[in-house]
Amino acid sequence: MITYTKRDIVRRVAESMDVPLNQAEPWVDEVIGALRGTMMDADPTCRIELRDFGVFEVKETKAKPKARNPKTNEVIYVPAHRKTHFKPSKLLKEFLRQPLDELESSNN
Repeated sequence: MITYTKRDIVRRVAESMDVPLNQAEPWVDEVIGALRGTMMDADPTCRIELRDFGVFEVKETKAKPKARNPKTNEVIYVPAHRKTHFKPSKLLKEFLRQPLDELESSNN
């Protein structure tokens, strides 16, 4: 599995915009910061829809008064909290659903 970092994204943006890395980095930082800030400001939920990419959501979870710790089998209380969820766009979902052998043959 390949792990991409913010630096890899900055490099890709710089190449596609034909600008130096140090000029593209603030743009990427601002976009990531805006997404993070919007999700952190969610009161209590929010939905960020990016066409042809997907939807980021902050959702509420219910409290679980009788959850179980799998290590100790102890019954514990888990309070209600928020979680993030990503739903890919139709375009991205169709690409990800292609059989791997089709992708490999089209790349050769």
